[in-house]
Amino acid sequence: MSLFNVYPLFDITPVTANDVYVYDDKGNEYLDLYGGHAVISIGHSHPTYVKNISEQVSKLGFYSNAIQNPLQVQLASELEEVSGCKDYQLFLCNSGAEANENALKLASFHTDKKKVIAFKNSFHGRTSAAVAATDNPKIVAPINAQQEVIFLEFEDVADVEKALQNNEVCAIIIETIQGVGGLDEATTAFYQHLEKLCNQYNTVLIADEIQCGFGRTGDFFAFQKHGITPHIISMAKGMGNGFPVGGILIHPSIKASFGLLGTTFGGNHLACAAALSVIETLKKEELMENVQQVSNYIMKQTATIPQITRVKGRGFMLGLEFDFPVAALRKKLIYEHHIFTGSAKNPNLLRILPPLTMQKQHIDVFFDALKKELK
Repeated sequence: MSLFNVYPLFDITPVTANDVYVYDDKGNEYLDLYGGHAVISIGHSHPTYVKNISEQVSKLGFYSNAIQNPLQVQLASELEEVSGCKDYQLFLCNSGAEANENALKLASFHTDKKKVIAFKNSFHGRTSAAVAATDNPKIVAPINAQQEVIFLEFEDVADVEKALQNNEVCAIIIETIQGVGGLDEATTAFYQHLEKLCNQYNTVLIADEIQCGFGRTGDFFAFQKHGITPHIISMAKGMGNGFPVGGILIHPSIKASFGLLGTTFGGNHLACAAALSVIETLKKEELMENVQQVSNYIMKQTATIPQITRVKGRGFMLGLEFDFPVAALRKKLIYEHHIFTGSAKNPNLLRILPPLTMQKQHIDVFFDALKKELK
């Protein structure tokens, strides 16, 4: 049997990893500035993470959500403390797409409406409603296209209000910082206006923090810089440091009832152990503070490369925009300098999404490689 061929693969086979480094089957060491799509938050094979998951799986790896799971209660408590999102409720699932799927479904239940507003260059997942709210027709099948989604320009407040006036929109979903779309972030005024309009028109504001959340920007959630209170916050990726886990935080104005949402694997004992390990390490090692310090250093280094025309994003969610397409440069970084980086919808953009443990000396290695290739 062959694999269903949907991924263009680099000719690299990782076999082990430690902190910010990945090692292949030939013994080569790679500096990981991509974190497996922003998933690796506290570093590969972190000892706390390995210890806690190993101990948990030796006791109980999984049972269904039909029984008490104190780890879920502990995770909700720890999340409230570290995020500052007081009085929200937690629903756990398995991935970012599933988190957004449940967020959209819950918004529709809550408002009894069905249309969704999303924004151009958005990416919210590959499942039914989530992919319909993703601005990429190539991955939207006809069965997904039945969803009623209105795509608007980022920061176009007038069109948002116009679309809300028919009172048919259940949710506005927005990435605080767009990931695949190219690291764009709107103004504080725009996010605050969205919140005001959602409250005015009985519409749920969903903050998609799947890529930019869990400390990646230096704040726990990226929306917190803008002083808004979303009704639902979706999260995944860095939440489990590689273990499949996702979830939504739900504002207390949205009420639960038995059977409203459900999942088989979501919130299992191993997933909770992984997420709790991430939170423990974020706090103990002050990784959000590290992100702020090292990202400031990155910004200074970018000024030494004239071919970088713009730096987008913040923290460890950065897009370096060059004055040329970067596909060839990215391959040279991988194969000749052994550095992983990411691409985006913008062909001139190199995405930098490293583990939050990345240090200045690792950044120096990256910029030395860039200078060698661009001289």
